[in-house]
Amino acid sequence: MNIEGQVRIPSGCAIAAVISKEGKRMTGESIVEAMKPMHDRSNGLGGGFAAYGIYPEYKEFYALHFFFDDRSTRKSCEQFLKEKFEIVKSEILPTRKIPQITDEPIIWRYFVAPLKSVLASMQLDENEFVAKTVMKINTEMPGAYVFSSGKNMGTFKAVGFPEDVGVFYKLEEYEGYSWTAHGRYPTNTPGWWGGAHPFTLLDYSIVHNGEISSYDANRRFIEMFGYKCTLQTDTEVITYIMDYLLRRQGLTLSEAASVIAAPFWSTIESKIDSEDKEKHIYLRTIFSSLLITGPFSIVFGFDGGLMALNDRLKLRSMVVGEKDDKVYIASEEAAIRVMEPDAENIWAPAGGEPVIIKVKEGAF
Repeated sequence: MNIEGQVRIPSGCAIAAVISKEGKRMTGESIVEAMKPMHDRSNGLGGGFAAYGIYPEYKEFYALHFFFDDRSTRKSCEQFLKEKFEIVKSEILPTRKIPQITDEPIIWRYFVAPLKSVLASMQLDENEFVAKTVMKINTEMPGAYVFSSGKNMGTFKAVGFPEDVGVFYKLEEYEGYSWTAHGRYPTNTPGWWGGAHPFTLLDYSIVHNGEISSYDANRRFIEMFGYKCTLQTDTEVITYIMDYLLRRQGLTLSEAASVIAAPFWSTIESKIDSEDKEKHIYLRTIFSSLLITGPFSIVFGFDGGLMALNDRLKLRSMVVGEKDDKVYIASEEAAIRVMEPDAENIWAPAGGEPVIIKVKEGAF
């Protein structure tokens, strides 16, 4: 009896990632293969990848990846972009037709630079301007959705199993120093192209296995600062929380991890180092509404690195391995072994313990 798609698997979803600390670029073929042994964690309603370092020839420009419902929507959105950006390249995003991926929207990419006159008139830096523009398009332009907006990186996602999504987007033709991947098993929201992971804003990306119970509290707080959560999924709010903490509040990665997976008060009280203790008390007090509760394991991608993090009770699996200059992260060791059969130092991070890997300075 075929019951695929009829059974809810709350612990479903698969994540994987690889990064070269030396900044060596690798094709997407390996990360696509890594998702195959975790096939049953997905149900075909969402798969996707984020890749860093893939657009070196346009690294100074924002790469905007769009889903459009129809040509007229694309034309009107393009006119909107021309009023705010210099468009240095506009093209359909290359894909290949395969029977497993159907009902695809128009998928387009633009390489753009904000017009200096517009930045001056609005008195915004370019990252804040691009973030606001993405929010405006995604909330006010029906039929248009920006699903990737960083420099020298790109997100590729669809309704389908991740191994098919990788073939659909021809990821073997891209080379990046860091890759993340996700296979989705939607628990509370519908499977649709925009709802697949990764979720991104600027160069930040999140792949997430879990289900956060603090979504409403997190969303209400973050929307006070101009973010718009319109996609009916908890992963979107995690992405905006990280942008708010890192880019707008200037926290470090470990400090941001101590906000979203904050230590218990009893753990903080037991800390001997008074300075560390005071810092954790401050973070838990000031950003109390950004504590993420419920089971999660995430991989957070950013320009020059990755961070892996479990919820503080470690209710979702995640393992890390190494080999030479590469670090591998996945929901299951089997996925790491596909990418590197001789991976060493396989270990499972503790709950709330961030694993931060950065590419050496100047490597890419």
